[in-house]
Amino acid sequence: MLGLTIKEVSVALREGRLSATELCRKCLNRIKKTHYLNSYITVTEELAMKQAQEAEHRLLQGKPLGPLDGVPFSVKDNFCTENIETTCASHMLRGYCPPFNATVVQKLLDQGAVLVGKNNLDEFAMGSGSTDSVFGPVRNPWSYAVPYREQSQTQDPDSDWVIAGGSSGGSAAAVASLSSFMALGSDTGGSTRNPGSLCGVVALKPTYGLLSRHGLIPLVNSMDVPGIITRSVCDVATVLGVLQGRDEKDSTTVQTPNAATSLPEDFDVRDICVGIPKEYHAPGLSAETLSQWGRVAAMFERAGARVREVSLPHTQRSIVCYYVLCCAEVASNMARFDGLQYGHRSTVDSSTEALYATTRHEGFNSVVRSRVLSGNYFLLKQNYHRYFVKAQQIRRLIAEDFRRVFQSGVDVLLTPTTLSDAARYSDFIQEDNRTRSAQEDIFTQPVNMAGLPAVTVPTALSSRGLPVGLQLIGQSFQDVKLLTVAYWMEQQLGFPAIRFHDDAATRKMDGHEQERECKLGS
Repeated sequence: MLGLTIKEVSVALREGRLSATELCRKCLNRIKKTHYLNSYITVTEELAMKQAQEAEHRLLQGKPLGPLDGVPFSVKDNFCTENIETTCASHMLRGYCPPFNATVVQKLLDQGAVLVGKNNLDEFAMGSGSTDSVFGPVRNPWSYAVPYREQSQTQDPDSDWVIAGGSSGGSAAAVASLSSFMALGSDTGGSTRNPGSLCGVVALKPTYGLLSRHGLIPLVNSMDVPGIITRSVCDVATVLGVLQGRDEKDSTTVQTPNAATSLPEDFDVRDICVGIPKEYHAPGLSAETLSQWGRVAAMFERAGARVREVSLPHTQRSIVCYYVLCCAEVASNMARFDGLQYGHRSTVDSSTEALYATTRHEGFNSVVRSRVLSGNYFLLKQNYHRYFVKAQQIRRLIAEDFRRVFQSGVDVLLTPTTLSDAARYSDFIQEDNRTRSAQEDIFTQPVNMAGLPAVTVPTALSSRGLPVGLQLIGQSFQDVKLLTVAYWMEQQLGFPAIRFHDDAATRKMDGHEQERECKLGS
């Protein structure tokens, strides 16, 4: 039941083969069973059951609100949720309950979707492993799946688990572990695509301005985008259709002329041109990821698509440019957390300056503090033109690289999403956050600086039994075309469904339950 797609479960709900309350209860039980993943900060059990009962009543009357009515979802804990604690995985916001919902959250609720919880993340979404949360690190569900456990050198899964990626690792882990059918993440430099790739799920970073940022606690305003994580490309398209559109509360949103998000069944791959950026053969790219990249490119070519090498010459300067702009905007955005308006407030109040300083020292971790300090340095009067303005100029050149390639006739770009499959947690934490982020964001952050759409699609399992994903990059506001190509790619690859080691060893369903699950999946 929990392994069904949104489309399949929606049909089962409408036809009465499955009840919304039963489905919600299954997801909540799954959250409890996989608590060791630490993918949730808050579980909204009482609210979820109430919403599921309301959805069930509508479905019984034959009046569903939309394709998501009764479908459980979760939200990264940097989206505001009305009267539900929103922490950003930081001491600074512990206990903060917003008085409103983020626009994208409200749109899902308006469609009857059922909120089961808030997902774990790197503090204030600053990281690429979901390891820097005050609630502890997120574990990749594939650490406990049959392929990885069979390859592992130890019998104890708690000693060699791998990271989920970040910063939306909790959202990706929730979808991969079958406790949620869809999850919202935020994507500033790859924060949905990175964990999507490492957890073996589909993750979309939409065109900047297509989805509202209202209620998403900002990291880098000029790059932040709500991301969508599901287990199939069609499900991403369904959720995108619900979330896209202009929002009067976010002046950066646009109304797209074509609101349809259904993927065409008669897509002919021979009509497209796939670009392979030569600069993405980066140092540190694993042999297995490189092999999968070449395999999928050859797959497109055999099917009749035109595949050619292209150049994005400013890619090598992209990560440095991103770091400067990210820190500068972080310094501005974090200024609001001063201990006076909301969130944590220090007991040291000998002076206003002392209150500010101790509040921020106690509330922020070392990663956030270091980015604030770096950002303020870049924005000093004597450094402003040397760093910030220069980075903005390079950002324009990066966007021009993409524009030039797409104007040359290329429809989509095919690239790796990450350098390799997921690292073991014990290995990942040997390096500092800045170094890790620079390595893990190398393929993903140029898209954010150009405002383009990109999606990661799970491709295959590595020799370690862990997912390897590839990224497709599209033209601005051609998200549906991008997803159409991704859907074709997904169908050709046939990525395996996750099978948990404990389930394989202990699960014994009776005949009635087996028959019921077969009917639901038919």
